[in-house]
Amino acid sequence: MKVSVLASGSTGNTSLIVTKQHKILMDAGLSGKKTQELLAEVGVDIKDIDMAFLSHDHTDHSGGLGVLMRRYPQINAFANSGTWNYLLESKKIGKLPVEQINTIESGQTKTFGDLDVTAFATSHDAADPQYYVFESDGKRIAFLTDTGYVSQNVEGVIKDADAYMMEFNYDTMMLREGPYSWSLKQRILSDVGHLSNEDAAQALLDVVCPKTKHIFLAHRSSHNNTEYLAHETAMEMLVDGDANLDSDVRILDTDPGIPTELIKI
Repeated sequence: MKVSVLASGSTGNTSLIVTKQHKILMDAGLSGKKTQELLAEVGVDIKDIDMAFLSHDHTDHSGGLGVLMRRYPQINAFANSGTWNYLLESKKIGKLPVEQINTIESGQTKTFGDLDVTAFATSHDAADPQYYVFESDGKRIAFLTDTGYVSQNVEGVIKDADAYMMEFNYDTMMLREGPYSWSLKQRILSDVGHLSNEDAAQALLDVVCPKTKHIFLAHRSSHNNTEYLAHETAMEMLVDGDANLDSDVRILDTDPGIPTELIKI
C-alpha cells in the first residue's frame, strides 16, 4: 500500500491511497483540475481513480466530489447515509450520479478485493462525520482530522496502525491570541471543533506502536499554527518522549498545495 497526502488544510483536503487493485481518494475538497494536477505530480492518472471516501460534508473535504463523480463515472464514492442525505438535499456539490453513490456506516468494515475499509464516527460540527482505517496486504493507515477530541472508541479502532494521518490544527496560544472572533475560537476549541498540536500528539501517544513508521501531520491552520510548532510538538511528545515507537519513525509535514511523496506503508 502506498499513500500521498496530496493537499491538507482549510483550503482543501485530499489524499491518495494505492493498492495493487485500487487507486483511492480520501476526501475530495479541491477542484477537479487541481486534483488532476496533484495526482499527476505523484505519477497517477486521475482516470485510474476508482474509489473515493468522504469524511464529511464541509466544502474543504467534499467540494470537488460532485465534479469528479460526474466527470469520471468509474469512481465509486462512499460516505455514510447522513452525509449523503445532507449533500443530496442541499445540492451543495451539485447533482450526484445515483449509480456512483455507495454507503459505509460508522462501525462497519467493508472489503473491496485487496482492501478493507473500517469507518468510525468523529466529533465535528458536520452532518454525520466519520473517518477511516484502510488496510491492505497486512498494512494499516488511519486517517483522522476534523474532530474536537479523540474518544476511547476511536483510539481502539485506530490503535497499532503502520501509519497515521493526524490533525495538528492549531497551537493553543496562537489561537487564543490570534485575530479570530471569540465565537470562532470557541468553536475550534470545542468538542466539535479541531485538535490542537498537544491533543493530537497525546492521542497518538495512546495508539502508536513499534510498527508505526509514518505519521503525517495534517490540516494545519494557516492562522493559528506553523509547520515548525506542529512538527516540534510531535517530535517532543512522540519521538523524544514516551511513545512506543522505533527510532526510524518518520514525522511528515503536509501542505495545502504540495503533495507529499508517494510513500510505501
